[in-house]
Amino acid sequence: MSTILPQGAGYGVVCGIGLFFSVFMLGLTWIQARYTAFKPSNSEEFTSASRSVKPGLIASGIVSAWTWAATLLQSSAVAYKYGISGPWWYGSGATIQVLLFAQLAAKLKLNAPNAHTFLEIIGERWGTVAHLIFLFFGLATNIVVSSMLCLGGSATVTALTGMNTIAACFLIPFGVAIYVVAGGMRATLLCDYTHTAVLFAIIFVFMFTVYATSDKIGSIERMHELLVKAATDTPVEGNAGGSYLTMRSKNGLIFGIINIIGNFATVFNDQAYWQRAIASQPASCVKAYLLGGLAWFSIPFGFATTMGLSAVALRGDPAMAVLTPGQVSAGLPAPAAAAALLGQSGAAAMLILLFLAVTSATSAELIAVSSILTYDVYKRYINPHATEAQILRVSHFMVAAFAIFMGLAGTIFFYIGVSMGWLYTFMGVLLGSAVVPIALCVTWSKASKVGCIVGAVSGLVAGIIAWLVTTAKLNPTIDVVTSGGDYEMLAGNLAAIGVGGIVATVWSFISPDDFNFDVTRAINSPHYDLKDVMDAPADVKHSDTDSKNEKEEPKETITPARETVVRAGITDEKDLDPVALTKAFKFAAWSSLVLTVILVILIPLPLFGASTIYDVGSLKAWVVVAMIWAFLAAFTVVLYPLWESKEALVMVCKGIVKDIFHPGSGKYVEPIPAPAA
Repeated sequence: MSTILPQGAGYGVVCGIGLFFSVFMLGLTWIQARYTAFKPSNSEEFTSASRSVKPGLIASGIVSAWTWAATLLQSSAVAYKYGISGPWWYGSGATIQVLLFAQLAAKLKLNAPNAHTFLEIIGERWGTVAHLIFLFFGLATNIVVSSMLCLGGSATVTALTGMNTIAACFLIPFGVAIYVVAGGMRATLLCDYTHTAVLFAIIFVFMFTVYATSDKIGSIERMHELLVKAATDTPVEGNAGGSYLTMRSKNGLIFGIINIIGNFATVFNDQAYWQRAIASQPASCVKAYLLGGLAWFSIPFGFATTMGLSAVALRGDPAMAVLTPGQVSAGLPAPAAAAALLGQSGAAAMLILLFLAVTSATSAELIAVSSILTYDVYKRYINPHATEAQILRVSHFMVAAFAIFMGLAGTIFFYIGVSMGWLYTFMGVLLGSAVVPIALCVTWSKASKVGCIVGAVSGLVAGIIAWLVTTAKLNPTIDVVTSGGDYEMLAGNLAAIGVGGIVATVWSFISPDDFNFDVTRAINSPHYDLKDVMDAPADVKHSDTDSKNEKEEPKETITPARETVVRAGITDEKDLDPVALTKAFKFAAWSSLVLTVILVILIPLPLFGASTIYDVGSLKAWVVVAMIWAFLAAFTVVLYPLWESKEALVMVCKGIVKDIFHPGSGKYVEPIPAPAA
């Protein structure tokens, strides 16, 4: 693997393609600024895309942001270790969080439609102490996710090309930072879209190569034959019959539980997902998250069912590298299989695929951290009266600073021997305790401030203790290898999210708060004066229950003069009908819960209990379902966004044509408002 591609190919992909996308995105940003009303020189447009993005593009952005290096590498690694159960548990265990997040997106639009970050909501509701505690969890989530991106991307580049790992850690985020600084949130979403389109194209190449054209596998029947032989030679411990072709996998189930818990932390605690909810139109945010979650499932499920199983099937092939446990933990089964199947072209395709996945997720993390550091550190604690220009300048600086920090974090973890796989299973131990308190803060007026703070802190302590104690009990020593075991991580993950959730919920029932969500609705809104809301008598405040049943009236008359100073990006009042948003929340709740039950209970658990070992027909059905799901997903996040944005695309094309024939005539001009009566 280390010599399948020359070292120059690694630098060429990381630097060349990175700079190409940077120039491409800078061009799109210029076109956006010239031919549309959205200017990235505005801070609201930079951080939230003026809260105007349609559901197809948001769904594409969700798929792109959630497609990490781990999505492709770790899903294939668990397929390599556990067989067909690995891709299912990876996919379902990381899809349900995005589906359930649709509920939080609906509540965000109802209870804090103009917030920039979820931490702003916590700060206004619970004060400085709570804000600082959850600021730690928010930034820790971004650091862990970013470190995994650097570790997974650099490990693959190094394995395929021999490129220096440290150079890869720093160069990968460098190109991304260029276009994020220039274009902000909308440029990030446009980049997400292009990356997602190319990503699906390469995945389809691998799927059809493995199951249709390859001379090494080439059919589902041949895949079945090779997997049966692999299980005969090296049975899988804990699987029914030692087979790779069964959902009855004890270690696969343990991984599934760890995966579910850990990914709740990296969705609910990650500003990148809140950022997309903030950027979306209120009426369509639920639709975007449901579509994005279901589309994303097809990537780890389809890709790992293809490349992870291929790595097993080709074991012993002269072209297939022999993988050590460390290389498996680093996520290298998929690159090894790509190189074995297609030689240099397969390795190059895998390299590009991983680079696109890493950079698209990196752009989401950069803009997320920039928003947190700008609004929750700089504006809240350093300069509360910051001007528009100061906010924009700090946002740009924070993007560049965190890009450098990403490289440092990846380098540190690399030198201390922590792999992407270890970090992936450790996420829930460190971050899981904040999941339930954050969700309660945005959705429930009775959530107790003290209970949620105590739950988050005590859950973190309990998770670390359970993880270390289990490691000590099951192993003679505690080190990076022993602490990364399945049972050790399972104990820590369960303790963290369990203690945090139970303490926060029970405390809130015993000693509930009675919070008025008008306080958070006032954040950045021209229709509310926060001081008036806080000082208003209790009998004139709107309760959360009342707001669900009737449309609220603005607290003041908005005159034409006042309209002239309303900042761009503030959500239009007509889009914030409480009745419609409450219906959206109920729809999100029912649909996400039903889909969650189907994905993690109704389908996998009966198959686990049946201990069935798949014959050729069953494997064929499994693979065909994966392919159909991938095609539907590609339609949803590649073609649908083009259709819903057809009017904007026509407007841009008309502007370009006008400029070609009459230079300067195509530039977008703000319409002149009608004079007040």
